[in-house]
This record gives sequence, C-alpha cells and structure tokens, in this order.
Amino acid sequence: MAVAGTLHVLTGPTAVGKTEWALRWAEAHNAEIVSCDSLLFYRGMDIGTAKPTREELARVPHHLIDICEVADGISVVDYAQHAKIAVCDIVSRKRQVLVTGGSGFYLKCFFGPVGDDTPVSPVLRAELESQLLQDGLPSLVAALERLNPNGLGSLDTANPRRVLRALERCMASGRTLPDLAAAFARMPGPFSGWNIRLARLDLPSESLNARIGTRVKQMMERGLVAEVTTLRRQGLEANPSAARAIGYRETLEMLDGRLLPERLASEIAQNTRRLVKKQRTWFRTQLPDHPVFSADELELSDLFPQG
Repeated sequence: MAVAGTLHVLTGPTAVGKTEWALRWAEAHNAEIVSCDSLLFYRGMDIGTAKPTREELARVPHHLIDICEVADGISVVDYAQHAKIAVCDIVSRKRQVLVTGGSGFYLKCFFGPVGDDTPVSPVLRAELESQLLQDGLPSLVAALERLNPNGLGSLDTANPRRVLRALERCMASGRTLPDLAAAFARMPGPFSGWNIRLARLDLPSESLNARIGTRVKQMMERGLVAEVTTLRRQGLEANPSAARAIGYRETLEMLDGRLLPERLASEIAQNTRRLVKKQRTWFRTQLPDHPVFSADELELSDLFPQG
C-alpha cells in the first residue's frame, strides 16, 4: 500500500507547553496545525481551555478550533471526519501537518479505528436507557455479564454510558464483547496508510504542578467565572462533555453554591493534577511506542528529526 502522506503528532499532558512548541515547529517546517483538543472545538470556551490566543493563531494556520457552538457535541467519528478533511487540504497545498493536543479519545483516531459498524435500533437504545433510569446500573451490568460468561474484559462497569453502549452492542449483534473487540481491531482507521510520527512532551511533576498553578491563577484573573456564566446562558450544560471539563465543572458548582468561591482555584488545580496522572497513564498504555521529551530541555531539531 502506498503511503498517503506523513502526519506529525505532538501530544503531552495538560499545561506542559504543547502550544508554544507546536507553533515553533510549524513555523520552522512549513506546517499547519490540526487541533486534537476536545474542548477547543467550542466557540466561547477560551479561558478555561487555555485556547491559543489571537496572536498565536495568527502565527500559524490552525484547524478544528472554534468550529461549533458549546451546546453541540462532537463525537470521535465527527472529529475524525473533520480531521481527515483538514489533513487532506493541508497536504494538497504542499504543507506539512502537525496534529497537537492531549485528548486521548480523539488522538486514537490517528492510530486505529474509531467506531464499529454494529447497528443499534433507537427502540433498543431507548429501552436500555429506561432500564438504567428505573433499575439502576447494576441491572445493566448483570445483563451484560449473562451475555458474556467469560468476563467483561477491561470494561469500566462503574461508567453508565460505557456499560449501556456495551450492552446494546451485544444485544444488537448477538456477539460477546471479546468478539466485538476483535472485529473492531481488524477495521481500518481513518488514517490507515498514513505515516504517523508521534512525539510526547512531559515535565517533572514538580515543574508541571507549578505550571498548572500559574495557569489556574491566570484563568481566574482573565475572567473564567464570567466566561462560564456566559456559556451557561448559551447552553453549556446541554453538552455534558463540555460542562464536566475541568475548570468549567468546578465553576458551575461554585455558581450553584456547592463550592466556596475561595476554594475554586485550588479545586481546579487539584483536579488538573489528577487529570495529568490519568493522561500520563493513557499515553503510556494506549499509544504506540514513541519518544518522550522534556519540555524544558528540548531542542527544536529533536522533534521529528528529518530523514
């Protein structure tokens, strides 16, 4: 199979400095940036996401930032379609592509399939959602276990959405989760046939925690509470993924009186540190082998060396 083209993917945990390194590399290599941050899609989610500033966006063409309203959701399948269009457009203009971001669920579309082809009827989905509301999560887990006598693998049985989706797929297909997983793994991904060059940035925990503290302080000073108040009027809570994002979730709790204002910044920082821990684990276990660079000792020529 001929290689369709080359994609450079730069990832790393929140607040590690991906934006500046991506800009520097793109400027030096005639590249455009495709965002892989699940919150930068939304117009108005600027302060709490540390979205690149107007000045930064002006340095290098960016794609998949501010492409929809906050009340709307973007699935990983939607993202993959948008990303493929952007990548093909960039390559057609003889420019290089740099994908940057730390949203693991969306990053995966560059390395494998993103959605299976199991058709699920709206009637079945509605019935299972009703069962979840009436009988609770344990009833769905029990039904799933009956259909999977050899176990549920790594399924997070404490996550209602994942249990619901797993059960509806088993019921709709008549297959077990391992069978479905094996079939899914054989499917081509959106970027099958592309040469993917992956690199990750990181920092010692002490340094990264200090950067997180500084970032949260800047968010508060720049008006995070006012931003969330405005976004709430625009339908933020209609999009659970956005409303649960760190910075937004805690601010909504504060606005509702469930979190003391003086605790807001520290709560956001603490939850960000927890997110970083999860991100690091995900990068190590879910991505292909890749080099890891210290963001404060990196030379630009080290990233994606030519040749």
